[in-house]
Amino acid sequence: MKKDIFGIQVEYQFEPKLDPDFLPFAPFIDSYLKTARLPFAIALERENQQIQVFETFIHGSEFYQLADHLFVERLIKFFLWARGGFRLYICGSKEIYEFITKVYSSSGQRSFDDNFMSKVYDQPFEVVYRDYDQRPKPNQDSVSIGRNLDGCRIGFDAGGSDRKVSAVINGEPVYSEETIWNPKITSDPTYHLEGIMDSFRKAAAHLPRVDAIGISSAGIYVANQTKVASLFLKVSDEDFQKTIKNIYIDAAKAIGPDIPIVVANDGDVTALAGAMSLQKNGVLGIAMGTSEAGGYVDPAGKITGWLNEFAFTPVDLSPHATIDEWSGDIGCGVKYFSQDGVIKLCQAAGIDLPEKATPAEKLKVVQTLIEQKDQGATAIFETIGIWLGYTMKLYRMFYDAEEVLLLGRVVSGEGGNIILHKTKEILAKEYPNLPMNISLPSEKNRRIGQSVAAASLPSIKKLKCSD
Repeated sequence: MKKDIFGIQVEYQFEPKLDPDFLPFAPFIDSYLKTARLPFAIALERENQQIQVFETFIHGSEFYQLADHLFVERLIKFFLWARGGFRLYICGSKEIYEFITKVYSSSGQRSFDDNFMSKVYDQPFEVVYRDYDQRPKPNQDSVSIGRNLDGCRIGFDAGGSDRKVSAVINGEPVYSEETIWNPKITSDPTYHLEGIMDSFRKAAAHLPRVDAIGISSAGIYVANQTKVASLFLKVSDEDFQKTIKNIYIDAAKAIGPDIPIVVANDGDVTALAGAMSLQKNGVLGIAMGTSEAGGYVDPAGKITGWLNEFAFTPVDLSPHATIDEWSGDIGCGVKYFSQDGVIKLCQAAGIDLPEKATPAEKLKVVQTLIEQKDQGATAIFETIGIWLGYTMKLYRMFYDAEEVLLLGRVVSGEGGNIILHKTKEILAKEYPNLPMNISLPSEKNRRIGQSVAAASLPSIKKLKCSD
């Protein structure tokens, strides 16, 4: 099929029947770049003068101005949430620079992004101009963490509906427990701290000593400090600074004053777990649950420190795309690759959901129907597979990863198999030369692998302990 968007003829083969307005970003990029000739670059700077650069082309003409604006703004949005940064460089077009400066400002259309990045990096977000030949040079300081299996370790995984903890001795879990909790709806920070401490103490009771603590947690963490995390959404700013900012550091000190800890985003730990189980590097993890999360282990086996916040990355250019209530943007991953994506398709699929049910309960209704071979439920997961197939090309543009793991409750059961099959079909027919192997990990790797990976984050300088 072919769709015109600001003079760009976008061509692609598969239209999801439950979402006919879907206009995938990746085919638009391919079509746009066929006629763009003016060299152009964007760059992002984050902590420790680390800089990521994305090289591309634009048209730079009045006829294609709206297409240029759409291409660059959506490209920046994806790059910003994939990498993170407090300084955005526009290199090669002052007209584009002036446009982006207005959009990405505290009062502009992307004020959410401006404010969010300012909070993460503790300094104002800014947009600066450089001539193309004066564009910044890349500077990446990847971190080699994880895969440390020596000694007696605690691995902790903090999720939005449960917390998991494991006691690990020389790479083997000797104790694991899941505990239901509700951090997202609780404003008292004592609840969060006591819950974390409870898990730590239970694991410590199964170890002769604690040599290290590794923590996998939803959110953004810098130097083991909490910067932004939906887990603590209801906690006041005052309590956040007083308790939550150093919550994992303080909890670890209560177990032992000199115990090394590492706190990492749960997406990165998921990718690390996958890399460890596959015994490969260059692994991208995509978790589809309450939201959409990502993680990445580079070809050298290192964690990059990038944001990998796929929930906010644009995947659909349709002007009728679903609005994300939090950021105010449209067409972003959270409304496609999470339980929200399943729920929003139910009306088109002819599926009635219990009005008072939680999103997780609504997802379960659809997953039950898929086990009963319901055609509407099948169409929902096929639609998600089409969305994901085109978006995989987009992820591959930003991540050097030949292995992709799909995780989260949305891809559990038969629905996950349908998504995987349709995604592979899209890639085989649209992008047959794209090096990318996509898989669903085993249940053991989802649970035990994650615990061992989290526990393996810190390095220690102690002898191994025995069972």
